[in-house]
Amino acid sequence: MSEDPTKLTNQPALTTSTGRSWLIVGLLLVIISLAVLIPLAGLPPAGAAIGAAIAVSVLYIAMAVTRLVVAPGRRRLTLMASEMIGIAAVSFITVGIVAATAAAGL
Repeated sequence: MSEDPTKLTNQPALTTSTGRSWLIVGLLLVIISLAVLIPLAGLPPAGAAIGAAIAVSVLYIAMAVTRLVVAPGRRRLTLMASEMIGIAAVSFITVGIVAATAAAGL
């Protein structure tokens, strides 16, 4: 019995990619995240947006290092995907916290 090619974990992006596409899409996500987080830097809670911007940058650097250090294959691509999800999660949660704090102050 062959493996199901439509199964999520059998997709080429998670099994045979070089990781370049993850870096390109990750960079676009970082640019969008920083474009949103940096203008929020002056809003309370103090330092939340700047801390998130730093965390997003560190996660992207970790993604690039992962591509260079980890051997090609599923493990490297899974780590890179996880780091990209981390970038999105940090940005989304921080924007929500800043928005909730700003709304509570009105």
